[in-house]
Amino acid sequence: MAGAHTKHHDYHLVDPSPWPIVGSISAFILAVGAVMWMHKMFAVAPLVFAAGALGVLYTMVGWWRDVMNEAEHLGHHSRVVQLHHRYGMILFIASEVMFFVAWFWAYFNVALFPSDAHQVMRTELIGGVWPPKNIETFDPWHLPLLNTLILLTSGTTVTWAHHALLEGDRDGLKKGLWVTIILGVLFTCVQAYEYSHAAFGFKGNIYGATFFMATGFHGAHVIIGTIFLTVCLFRAYAGHFNPKQHLGFEFAAWYWHFVDVVWIFLFACIYVWGYGGPVAGGASH
Repeated sequence: MAGAHTKHHDYHLVDPSPWPIVGSISAFILAVGAVMWMHKMFAVAPLVFAAGALGVLYTMVGWWRDVMNEAEHLGHHSRVVQLHHRYGMILFIASEVMFFVAWFWAYFNVALFPSDAHQVMRTELIGGVWPPKNIETFDPWHLPLLNTLILLTSGTTVTWAHHALLEGDRDGLKKGLWVTIILGVLFTCVQAYEYSHAAFGFKGNIYGATFFMATGFHGAHVIIGTIFLTVCLFRAYAGHFNPKQHLGFEFAAWYWHFVDVVWIFLFACIYVWGYGGPVAGGASH
């Protein structure tokens, strides 16, 4: 009977998909290749890693393409489905918050207790002070301040794009996305320039390890967010999104604002609060 397949609910029952198994196998190959490459086990390790990485990227493109098709052409994203997608994105961002909490925890665990009696090697390694002796930190009022202004400005431009979309102004949506993407790329370039002039390395000291892990992962999130917004820009030119249904763009904007907030904490805690001043004569001021 024709009515046997009629949907009488607002939920979306996903059709069978190859992407979970393809993604799992690709991620496994990527991990195995990375381990073999780092341990220099086999000459083909880089090729195994590259194959896994390509498989993961292919899965991401294919899976998200299917989701876009479900939303734009098949009409599966009802109000209930959109609500549940929002719950999922909120939980994802919450998990990202805890991810950065780990790096802040590692940083402050040493910064607040540089001479902890229970950590017998800590005083010997960092001199009982924070920043550690002989570490020349970045002046927060130069490149870090510039990057702060760039990222905060990008937060306003993505909000401009969002409000333009809500008002049905597609030209404003495209312009806002263009400016945000350019600012995101500019942030990454400034951070790369900053890293190239760092007076400390990743290895050999706890300051460098915590600094590069926290700011480096944030930089990776900026790159991911820039790609996210670039996809939204292409979709905007393709005629996707309307004032009532634009989850893809909304989630990109949420993610970008999350990146902004994390940077504010990084700037305030690591660059400003953790600034040790210039190093003169081999000693920290």
